[in-house]
Amino acid sequence: MQTVSQGYPYISQANSVPPIPPVQSYPFPSQQGGYRPPPPLASSMGHMQHSSAGPSVGAIQDLVEDFSSLAVGSFPGSNDPGIDSKTLPRPLDDADMEGKSSTEFYPFNCHPRYLRLTTNAIPNAQSLLSRWHLPLGAVVHPLAESADEEEVPTVYLGPIGIVRCRKCRTYVNPYVLFSEGGRNWRCNICNLLNEVPGEYYAPLDANGKRVDAEDRAELSKGTVDFIAPTEYIVRPPMPPTYFFLIDVSISAVKSGMIGIVAETIKSCLDELPGFPRTQIGFITFDSTLHFYNMKSSLTQPQMMVESDLDDIFLPLPDELVVNLSESRTVVDAFLDSLPCMFQDNLNVESAFGPALKAAAMVMSQLGGKLLIFQAALPSLGVGRLRLRGDDIRIYGTEKEPELRRPEDTFFRKMAADLAQSQIGVNVYAFSDKYIDIASLGTLAKYTGGQVYHYPSFTWALHKEKLRHDLLRDLTRETAWEAMLRIRCGKGVRFTSYHGHFMLRSSNLLALPAVDCDKAFTMQLALEETLLTAQTVYFQVALLYTSSSGERRIRVHTAAVPVVSDLGEMYRRADIGATISLLSRLAIETSLSNKLEEACRFVQQRIVKALREYRNLYSVQHRVGGRMIYPDSLKFLPLYGLTLCRSLALRGVNIDAQLDDRCAAGYTIMTLPIKKLLKFLYPSLIRIDEYILKASANSDGSRNHFKMLPLSVESLDPSGLYIYDDGFRFVIWFGSRLSSDLVTKLVGVDFSTLTDLSKVTLCEHDNDASKNLMGIIKRFRVASSSSYQLCHLVRQGEQPREGSLLLANLVEDRTYGANGYVEWIQQIHQQVQQNL
Repeated sequence: MQTVSQGYPYISQANSVPPIPPVQSYPFPSQQGGYRPPPPLASSMGHMQHSSAGPSVGAIQDLVEDFSSLAVGSFPGSNDPGIDSKTLPRPLDDADMEGKSSTEFYPFNCHPRYLRLTTNAIPNAQSLLSRWHLPLGAVVHPLAESADEEEVPTVYLGPIGIVRCRKCRTYVNPYVLFSEGGRNWRCNICNLLNEVPGEYYAPLDANGKRVDAEDRAELSKGTVDFIAPTEYIVRPPMPPTYFFLIDVSISAVKSGMIGIVAETIKSCLDELPGFPRTQIGFITFDSTLHFYNMKSSLTQPQMMVESDLDDIFLPLPDELVVNLSESRTVVDAFLDSLPCMFQDNLNVESAFGPALKAAAMVMSQLGGKLLIFQAALPSLGVGRLRLRGDDIRIYGTEKEPELRRPEDTFFRKMAADLAQSQIGVNVYAFSDKYIDIASLGTLAKYTGGQVYHYPSFTWALHKEKLRHDLLRDLTRETAWEAMLRIRCGKGVRFTSYHGHFMLRSSNLLALPAVDCDKAFTMQLALEETLLTAQTVYFQVALLYTSSSGERRIRVHTAAVPVVSDLGEMYRRADIGATISLLSRLAIETSLSNKLEEACRFVQQRIVKALREYRNLYSVQHRVGGRMIYPDSLKFLPLYGLTLCRSLALRGVNIDAQLDDRCAAGYTIMTLPIKKLLKFLYPSLIRIDEYILKASANSDGSRNHFKMLPLSVESLDPSGLYIYDDGFRFVIWFGSRLSSDLVTKLVGVDFSTLTDLSKVTLCEHDNDASKNLMGIIKRFRVASSSSYQLCHLVRQGEQPREGSLLLANLVEDRTYGANGYVEWIQQIHQQVQQNL
């Protein structure tokens, strides 16, 4: 049966039936057992006695329904799914994305913005871990920004040096135990007893706590920045170096990209971190390479052309990177002239590979950040690429995954060399044709960088987005020549790491340039059959050089209880961390398997987890046809669906260009949790009611806006809606929306427009327009790491409405993909199998 829904009769909607009555709960206390506050301090335990004891964890709770459930009244072969779509769980509140703090039991844990585990309960045995079918691991966001701009405390211990365990090299932290009157301390990671350096000594009070503990950030805070002594400095700290590699072929000239890049770089020169040490340099290229001498004694830059692509020679190698403050006049002159220098260039070739090698040669002794602006498929010299993905016969075959991997080993080798030289790469790709993001993105993947993709780039439509992205890239605080390691307690180890970095050893991540917009995930395993400790500790350490030239170590420490109850693992699960790790595993699966197999991997993990959870309660409770799940994972099926419906994994080749798909995959591999969840399940908000209110600009937050389910049923033809995935806005104009309001917002009569793709939204001299732009500005401020480009679309405008909005209403069944109801039904049926 088809339901006519708000003017969309062609989209099939599930029939709704009333939910079955809930099963009555047994009359027992709802939280008998479980977590209780830790025991009081005992003087014999030292500084942090409760840390080793941890919260008490009970056995399986009494026969109560401490799970959530969903009525699924269908039976195999039925056309009626028997699900009321209104009862489906949805993350319609920003609070649903936040990690739960564990400071109630472990008050000195770092904030979850820095470190989140997929479950805040470590299994005590291999047999228990084998029943946890979701990924067990962590998400590390070492330089996460604080919403309240709280500064990380800085610790400088002077000639003492940094106090660390002599065995496992753990940094002193609030969870170490002091004993022998304060002369020894026991490492919370490896349990080794260490001697306290004489200069660091302080006596203990009557409770065994150091008398200066509250005055020392490293003993009272879960996150600190240590100032590193000289032994942590292998070479003089590198000055912040920005090197720009810019394509000036005809494709780049026509797009208008060169002018925006030059203008943006010049506008933020005063804001580049590291003044007065900051260094800068440029290479441009088409079929030849163009070097620029910018030494301070010149009034204009000198351009030198290299045409030999096979044997690259660096002219004046010491003058190609200059101190910005000393050569500012020359740099300004270059950026002013750059757009005009190549405005008549008709060269269609791109010697990107040779240009990349030249940039690596220039920067090899300096390190820094290499920003690449590429507008054409590399066609000359080493690293030239060929057109791939145009043969549709390859899709669905064993050769399909090859399209999502780099074609030439040149890029992987160059990435390794760049990482070795402490060079981080960010790739800006502009093209309306295939440019091979799979290959170009490899440079960012192994150097801790980022891929920015602007398909069908035009100056008029994309200039603000490019300007914002580049401005943030250049001015955000960056940790240079960084190395990241995460340590964990005895019996637990990390087995794999996922994200953008170069793995230097089994547990050391090389990050030439890392910032607040990058997160990393890793999987955990048990080294022992049975864990005897009650608590496992984790410590993340990021050794880096600040832009001011200080060598520092950012340290995050957290404690997590060890449990013997699978139910407790489920109750303490973190949906954000789980989806973050699962997403990265799925993307990596798609690089060696077909897309459908990557999606099957996601679905099977969800099915096995929910089946195991159902087994915990199926005997004690009359669960019947209900689908049961822990409240902590109530969004797990939905996020699994949205991941499989995401641009990176959905379909075959019908609605996604190969470059777009690969760019989405690179994006998912770096996103912090909150940004990823927003990307997977965007917000859909009706805003015409707000823009007509005089108070629309009075509230600085976006919390008062009501988020709607991502379904066509949420769209009223008389309304105006904004779809926001954190990277773009789609503003949908209903067919019955007041024409007077439309004219006020757009500035012209809709009936005179045939193509809204060329309409740029701007503020007009009326209250409605000002309120709309105020709302858009507010949403952008709330998601400052990227700039949401506005796409205007009206109801019935095909194919734009379908590709921009309808295909992304993930709760609907579109283009042959399951909707939310069908997905839940399918998962529920698989969960019930073999019970």
